[in-house]
Amino acid sequence: MTMSAAQPTPSVSDEDRLRADLYNYLGLILSAPPDELLLAQTAGLTGDDTDLGQAITRLAECARTTTPQQAEREFNKLFIGLGRGELLPYASFYLTGFLHEKPLAVLRTDLSARRIERAANVYEPEDNIATLMEVMGGLIVGRFAAPSTLEDQKTFFNRHVAPWAGHFYADLETAKTAMLYSAVGSVGKAFMKIEREAFRLTPA
Repeated sequence: MTMSAAQPTPSVSDEDRLRADLYNYLGLILSAPPDELLLAQTAGLTGDDTDLGQAITRLAECARTTTPQQAEREFNKLFIGLGRGELLPYASFYLTGFLHEKPLAVLRTDLSARRIERAANVYEPEDNIATLMEVMGGLIVGRFAAPSTLEDQKTFFNRHVAPWAGHFYADLETAKTAMLYSAVGSVGKAFMKIEREAFRLTPA
């Protein structure tokens, strides 16, 4: 896991657990190339007729025709590359054009206030999209402390995710070297739209 903290087992609604599961899935598949097991699990996903459901169906179809070796090559071209990949999945870069800027400092302050720490073996800046997805999932189910209130989730989302994640996922969806990850981008973009609207309707 990217972040580390105490892990109680709180009571969480089925709807919120599904939200957390999708956040955690996005965090997992964006943190490293999927192995054979994750590809098989992805291939077994099913979706409905909503935009998100259709994106999930497309992702499952892509996973069925993608090998771990192909996924690793695609991941490396997108996010690592020679010097840098096609995309830089960091809040600082999307919001300022540079890495390690103010958005990262603000995020670190907010994570510290929640007693969320970067795992000792992780060296990626915390404003990586994978880490932010994992943190949102953890806040929902209470993996770092008690489950966060909807108001607290909204505050964290609006401060650290909403300003750039939708743009990142749209870029991933249309990235030149993306196939499997293009479908990941479609899922992320649709999910961020749902979350933005849901939080918008949440009383302040």
